[in-house]
Amino acid sequence: MQTFLRALRLYAMVAWVGGLAFFAFVVAPVAFGSLPSAHEAGVVVSGTLRVLHWIGLIGGIAFCLATGWLWLWAEVPARIGFARQLVLTAVMLLVTAYSQFWILPSMEADRALAGGEVETASLDNPGRVDFERLHRLSERLEGLVLLCGLGVVFVLSRESQWPETGKPKTDKIVRP
Repeated sequence: MQTFLRALRLYAMVAWVGGLAFFAFVVAPVAFGSLPSAHEAGVVVSGTLRVLHWIGLIGGIAFCLATGWLWLWAEVPARIGFARQLVLTAVMLLVTAYSQFWILPSMEADRALAGGEVETASLDNPGRVDFERLHRLSERLEGLVLLCGLGVVFVLSRESQWPETGKPKTDKIVRP
């Protein structure tokens, strides 16, 4: 059971963090660099980000459940590491949910307010101004999620060095 939980945790975090890195360093730059308009690139990037957010939300919940289960079996030194992972993952989940359910819908509303294509709206158009503000916020928050995810991966990489990692807690019986 522990092997399954550890593998699940690893797959979930690798999919999320790897997806974030691929999105930031490949998908977005290629979309904006090769598609004919910023609007078309934005459609691709927005759609990709929505899918990536769902991967993160589902994977993050699976990671937290599996980590919580392992935490129950662990001795105190390992519990500290598991707690660090849970805190970082909770931050990732909260920020991702905020982006998915508030920022992206607000950006879509701003796009409509700007006439459908933000880049063609005047610079003082309220929809464009708010869209650009939310876009900067979204980029920073995605960077925070990636940074926290890298922190989780780092802590995961050190698990084998923790004493009493994941061993069932038992009362020690002193034998004469």
